[in-house]
Amino acid sequence: MSAKKQGYIFCVANQKGGVGKTTTTINLAAALSALKKKVLLIDLDPQGNATMGSGIDKNSEELSIYQVLIGANTIAECKQRSESGGYDVLGANRELSGAEIDLVQMEKREQQLKQALVHCQADYDFILIDCPPTLSLLTLNGLAAAHGVIIPMQCEYFALEGLSDLVNTIKRVYRNINDDLELIGLLRVMFDGRITLQRQVSEQIEEHFGDKVFNTKIPRNVRLAEAPSHGMPGVVYDKNSTGAKAYMEFGRELIKRLKKKTK
Repeated sequence: MSAKKQGYIFCVANQKGGVGKTTTTINLAAALSALKKKVLLIDLDPQGNATMGSGIDKNSEELSIYQVLIGANTIAECKQRSESGGYDVLGANRELSGAEIDLVQMEKREQQLKQALVHCQADYDFILIDCPPTLSLLTLNGLAAAHGVIIPMQCEYFALEGLSDLVNTIKRVYRNINDDLELIGLLRVMFDGRITLQRQVSEQIEEHFGDKVFNTKIPRNVRLAEAPSHGMPGVVYDKNSTGAKAYMEFGRELIKRLKKKTK
């Protein structure tokens, strides 16, 4: 991946639900902001959890990612500021569920987000896309627009099976839609080194994916789980918690890796 003058666009994706995908997107956005980077978080999930977790009421949103995808409004018109997180948010709500039907009828339906991002990509160092846990037209829009994919995953047996499916999906999108797309790395989340199975799966991942595995491991942490109900990222909610410190470390590791790649 060459140096991007216009900012990196990364999808945070996993086809398995409940793996800390949204938690990772929110906290990485907040960590990168704390490290003086300009960040836009795009919520592509109709549940709108990344929106709510950033302190924005999805139910009172008049303009959201839905309007952007159907071409009614620009990102600049629809984005909001996460005051708690220090980054911009292109939010989502239940209205986004209808986007699937609207997109099917459009030309270049998987390219709508990519086309919209052209106008604001230069304003940000990082654009993070929280994808839904399904391979839908919404996820496809995210993958078509991105330079790379960050996969948060738990170190459990069934996670390995889902991982191979997702890697194959990334390869298919690379071949057919977006030849910029690559696997940026795997992030081990909800990790507990005291559990033998988790250690074993972690070692298997390292053996198979090598330097595509981030060194940082995110521990299972109550404070990270509490933070969304207060409308703020865990990095801000309790910056001294083990989870917050781990996500700050992850932000630093990501920046360091990208600097190495562009040398």
